[in-house]
Amino acid sequence: MVPCVVGHIDPAGVVKRYDDNGPKDVTVSDLLARQFEAHRSHLRAVALRMLGSRHEAEDAVQEAWLRLSRSGVAGVDNVGGWLTTVVARICLDMLRARARRHEVPSEAAPEPVEPTSAEDEALLADSIGLALLVVLDTLEPAERLAFVLHDMFAVPFEEIAPIVGRTPVAARQLASRARRRVQADPAVPDASTTTQREVVGAFLAAAREGDFTGLLRLLDPNVKLRADAVALEMAAARTSVGAPTLRREMHGVDAVARVFAGGARAARLALVDGLPGAVVSMGGRPMAVFGFVVRNGRVISIELLCDPRTLGTLQVEPLPGGSPRAKRESPTSRQGEGGAHA
Repeated sequence: MVPCVVGHIDPAGVVKRYDDNGPKDVTVSDLLARQFEAHRSHLRAVALRMLGSRHEAEDAVQEAWLRLSRSGVAGVDNVGGWLTTVVARICLDMLRARARRHEVPSEAAPEPVEPTSAEDEALLADSIGLALLVVLDTLEPAERLAFVLHDMFAVPFEEIAPIVGRTPVAARQLASRARRRVQADPAVPDASTTTQREVVGAFLAAAREGDFTGLLRLLDPNVKLRADAVALEMAAARTSVGAPTLRREMHGVDAVARVFAGGARAARLALVDGLPGAVVSMGGRPMAVFGFVVRNGRVISIELLCDPRTLGTLQVEPLPGGSPRAKRESPTSRQGEGGAHA
């Protein structure tokens, strides 16, 4: 039998907990520590990719804990998102400080920089590859932050924008510039982009065919779908003819798959700011764009954009063979089996 636990916080900052074994006192600091530990591995992964140094990443995560312990999480609905933002801001400050040190005149004595250890290199090689790390080190701090948070962790540009002090459109452009530099480097393998293109193509094919099981297989369990205001208006106008309900943000494989099942008939496979995505065009003019983020062969984030102001800032390149009639084999099916209604 699982103990029933109830409790409250008294004025002294002690949580009074009661379970089947009697009363227990747990401080607010203890509860904060438990919340922080639940997110530590994610925060460390973000910092490691931002900074490229295990030692500096640990420093950034520790600083995030100090800030959490000082401020608490009163009024914070999403602790994980709040902590990710804090770590991102800390890393951005560290990257900018690193850039200033590099700008010191040659006659000045530079600050000693701890060399990357073999352990650091092995860890980074496993996670993002050393070739990519070299390119990331050439990016401006804000570009690196936008690229890492969006392309590697699917953080929306609306949340990235205040971190870098830009608008969401400008934050998107930062990530786009970084992505172009990464993709232009011959040392960075493009296998990841090829795999992403296959996944997106298979997703569009499953959507058109109404293959609900196929969509579930291609979606990450924690997938998120985000739509802009214009997309919401367009979807609302079509609910009377059977279009699925679309919300500003939707979570989970079942909800997202239901939006796309039997839809996306006019969507064509395309590169959207260098990432595999899809576009619905009329007269050669993009009317809707789908941005995908793929990790480990599954879609973890989809962004539906219909606002003409946003579409005008995107670089959209339709791909050969990406027409709605083209059939795609799911990359995952090779391992297993031998609004959106645009």
